[in-house]
Order: sequence, then structure tokens, then C-alpha cells
Amino acid sequence: MSISIVGIHTGIGKTICSAIICEALGYDYWKPVQAGLQDTDTEFIRENVSNPRCIIHPEKYKLQMPASPHYAAALEGIEIKREDFFLPSTQNKIVVETAGGLMSPLAKGFLNIDLVEYLKLPVVLVSNNYLGSINHTLLTYEALKERNIPIKGMVFIGEPTPATEEFILEHTGLPLLFSIPVFKKINKESIHQFAANLKVKL
Repeated sequence: MSISIVGIHTGIGKTICSAIICEALGYDYWKPVQAGLQDTDTEFIRENVSNPRCIIHPEKYKLQMPASPHYAAALEGIEIKREDFFLPSTQNKIVVETAGGLMSPLAKGFLNIDLVEYLKLPVVLVSNNYLGSINHTLLTYEALKERNIPIKGMVFIGEPTPATEEFILEHTGLPLLFSIPVFKKINKESIHQFAANLKVKL
């Protein structure tokens, strides 16, 4: 089944998580909304995923300003509409990466969580280990739970923090899918090497 990659915050590692899943399992990749056209997430996947099964689908909306999508779209005279989104046609499973945190707005009255719910895909919840991440992770979990959006499990990124991770997993009851360490260098080789040893089912 295709999945949505959802983060507890912006810049916490959703794209690296997406790259690893695409490399390990050969899923396609799609980022519906991209805000900021320099070093885009789609370009990162294209440059760092070597699995030939992975097809990279173009964004539905590409916004120039690296800002909240609702703000960037308004400045550029673009209206992001819920009904414009549909999964790309493919015979493969797809990793769908959201733009920013779960509650980040795409348009007035239209948040990332609304898009996730609209696409009807289960979620992989990505958390990063920083001060305050427990609060952000549990709030994100509760928002998904309130909407009855299924969650496949957790992915932790960054320096291991056992006390934090154990509390989150125990409190939510979610399984740990895998953890991503701090890579010395993030490139095609390091992602391939990590993915080659990854044992995960989605």
C-alpha cells in the first residue's frame, strides 16, 4: 500500500526517510506541494535514490518562495485546491511526502492533515530527537488519531535518545519501523548502504 510521510515539524528529516524507503522498497516518490525551488526535495530523491523501480512524479504545485505553502501561494497568485490532488498513475506503491508539519496550511481551511485524510493513505510518522519533540510527536499523533487516520508506525531520526523514544512508543502504542542515525555524509552511497541493511515492512 502507498503511504504518506508525515513529520512532527518542518525540517526534521521526512525527505531522508522517504529516500530510504524508496531505496529499500522501490516505492515511487511524490511531493504534492513544494515551496522553494532551490534544492527541492524531489531533486534530492532524484540525486540520492538509485533503486531503478522508483519513479519520481512531478509536484502538483511548485512555489518559488521557501515559506509556508499558503503564504507562498498567495504571494504568487496561486490557489491550492483540495480537489486538484490525486495520486499519480502508476503500477507501483508511492511515498507521498507532505510539506512541513502535519498542521501546516496549504491554503485557507486546508491543512496538510486534510490532504493526508483526502488521499486516504496510512501514515508513517517521522520524529526527530530534540528538546520538545515529545510534545510535538504526541500532538501530531493525537491529531491523526482524532481523524481516524491509520498510522503504520514511527521513524526516529537523529542521535538516539532512548528515554524519549521509549516514552513515545509506550504512550502511543505505535510500532517502531526503524531509526535513522546521523549520517557523516548524506549521499546516494550512504542512503543505499543504510537501505540495503534495512528490514522493514509497510
